[in-house]
Amino acid sequence: MKTIMVMFDSLNRDFLSPYGCDWTITPNFQRLAEHSVTFRRSYAGNLPCMPARRELHTGRYNFLHRCWGPVEPFDDSMPAILSENGIYTHLISDHAHYWEDGGATYHNRYNSWESARGQEGDSWKGEVAEPAIPTDAVGRMKHSWRQDWINRKYLQDESRMPMPQTFSRGLEFIDKNRDSDNWFLQIETFDPHEPFFVPQEYVDLYQDDYKGPHFDWPEYTETSNYTEEQVRHVRKRYAALLSMCDAYLGKVLDTMDRYGLWDDTMLIVNTDHGFLLGENGWFGKNRMPTYTEIAGTPLFVWDPRSGVKNMTNDQLVQTVDIAPTVLEFFGITPTKDMTGHPLARTIGDNRSVREAALFGLHGGHINITDGRYFYMRAPVNPDDQNLFNYTLLLNHIYSLFTPEELSEMELVPPLPFTKGCRVLKIKALNPSHNTYQHTLGDFLFDLENDPNQEKPLDDPEIIRNMKNLMYRLMMDADAPEEAYIRYGITTHEEDNAENY
Repeated sequence: MKTIMVMFDSLNRDFLSPYGCDWTITPNFQRLAEHSVTFRRSYAGNLPCMPARRELHTGRYNFLHRCWGPVEPFDDSMPAILSENGIYTHLISDHAHYWEDGGATYHNRYNSWESARGQEGDSWKGEVAEPAIPTDAVGRMKHSWRQDWINRKYLQDESRMPMPQTFSRGLEFIDKNRDSDNWFLQIETFDPHEPFFVPQEYVDLYQDDYKGPHFDWPEYTETSNYTEEQVRHVRKRYAALLSMCDAYLGKVLDTMDRYGLWDDTMLIVNTDHGFLLGENGWFGKNRMPTYTEIAGTPLFVWDPRSGVKNMTNDQLVQTVDIAPTVLEFFGITPTKDMTGHPLARTIGDNRSVREAALFGLHGGHINITDGRYFYMRAPVNPDDQNLFNYTLLLNHIYSLFTPEELSEMELVPPLPFTKGCRVLKIKALNPSHNTYQHTLGDFLFDLENDPNQEKPLDDPEIIRNMKNLMYRLMMDADAPEEAYIRYGITTHEEDNAENY
């Protein structure tokens, strides 16, 4: 038995033809849907990038306990568990966050790994002289802007770009190991994450007469800060990069056809989260409410045991289910600390695995959906300081924790999932990772009658029910005590009703 997982980043499912889009060019995603189960109600759990990958390893939520960070010493890691049980694991990725402070423990959980360089502001090519950046450029011009323009100079040929390099090495692994058994391959590309830097061949697929300043990297902000022409332009740039992703996905499908891998190989195609491209008046993720365009994830699974294909599935599933699904496929029992569920029975006979899905960003909204209603819960007091990181690894995304953060840290008793390890409890000086969504208040939407989330509801009974459901899922996730205080979540329905 073998498993191939193809993972994209910031993949907005509403731009894919299997999810109903009629203007983007994604024939290979459509081809994939015809050979797999398409989950229409799949959701992220932990946001954004590396927290999503931590849940991919551990099969449990982590956003209630810490911000962006590494795999912890007490974490169960699905690739590591596979390796311990004789399943060879290999990672190929151009996702630069794996090799930064906040992601540096992930890649060594695999038997072997490869990287392709140059995505976004990857600290790749060193040049002291200032790069030639268009003087009229608009958009996100912070942090990685200068380095990205240096990197682009070395990526003018498509074959040298990170995504083609990633897929080429993935196909090489399949070619070398197709006759061997018991392996797991993760082909992971950062695309279609911004910046939407894409060869002209794919740009030409979409008619775009844009004449304005250079714009392929939107700031995470309201679209009202841009012109309507600029919004249309960047949506087409994203679509062009998406069509490039589709082309390289097609090479994986071709390879599976050529070698007959459909007979014994599970195929999973997924993403960490989506991305707003003008929907609800926003670009990006993190700063705004976590609308379905961000939290709802495309998920395709082919399981050769059941052979179910060309089907859609409306059960609520999440990224936390992927680790248990892969382990179960290889005959390995998921660990007791994995709260996700194997999806074999969901794929085979449409069995439900959860009543509701919980998801969020450390310090931001806690979100929940039961499939019908979608509730976003902000802190009761936006200035509430009841926010902590529980960790043994003192890494942020690009840096280490500061002495100021560590000045009042405590070593506290083990949490239920830390394998008896005491952990550091460190006050989070600010809600983490570029968010002010915690200041925006609560939102309730009826997805059945308002799928675009344009008409917030104010229904005390529904809110009470969603808060009670949120409480139960937070309990299942071993949420720290202060989280219930910070978000005004209690054990009593009467209290929840009064404090909605």
